[in-house]
Amino acid sequence: MKDTNELKKMAGYRAAEFVEDGMVVGIGSGSTIAYVIEALGKRVSEEGLNIIGVPTSDKTRRTAAKLGISMHNIDDVDHIDFTIDGADEIDPDFAAIKGGGAALLWEKIVAVNSTRNIWVVDEGKLAPKLTHYLPVEVIPYGSDQLFKRLDAKGYKPSWRLDQNGNPVRTDSANFLIDLHPADITDPFTLGRELTSMVGVVEHGLFLNIVDTVVVGRQDDVEIFDAHPQPLI
Repeated sequence: MKDTNELKKMAGYRAAEFVEDGMVVGIGSGSTIAYVIEALGKRVSEEGLNIIGVPTSDKTRRTAAKLGISMHNIDDVDHIDFTIDGADEIDPDFAAIKGGGAALLWEKIVAVNSTRNIWVVDEGKLAPKLTHYLPVEVIPYGSDQLFKRLDAKGYKPSWRLDQNGNPVRTDSANFLIDLHPADITDPFTLGRELTSMVGVVEHGLFLNIVDTVVVGRQDDVEIFDAHPQPLI
């Protein structure tokens, strides 16, 4: 039986095959996307693949650049052909939670500016409903008050802390509050509520965004068109 990393690599390498010479490609963040970057780096060195990458995190920028991928800021390109990114959890309606790697704001900015979006996951990320913790990126100023409001609403917030017990800072120098609802039955309503709360920069619900999902399964890589049929 293949372990999770093998499934991620299978899916990541398959997703990298969507990239064609001359494309502007948004490059996501996380452990699965590390394999996408690895595969693209090999194509650059072995095939002479010429692409422009737009990163969703500083870590992605550094990793991809080391492998010879030309990286540009999002405001330095006039379009993004498609973005390849991961997800923490995807439900049957292709709603997803992202942000476990603290890059949700940049990931969403790149995603909404892309003509297409491809998500790459192992089969363990597919779920009948969204139950993963939900990251929320918040402005530091007044964040304690916002935390209290989220707690009063029953969302069971917790601070995202580093190994020293200090608040994790995103690439935009914001804090992260992780919500732990029992399950998310109406992600659109929850997303609108969070967006309306003063101090919230962005939340990790990615809705009506993905076009194609590449899934690493035990027997093969499966590719879903996110529009006509459910995942599971």
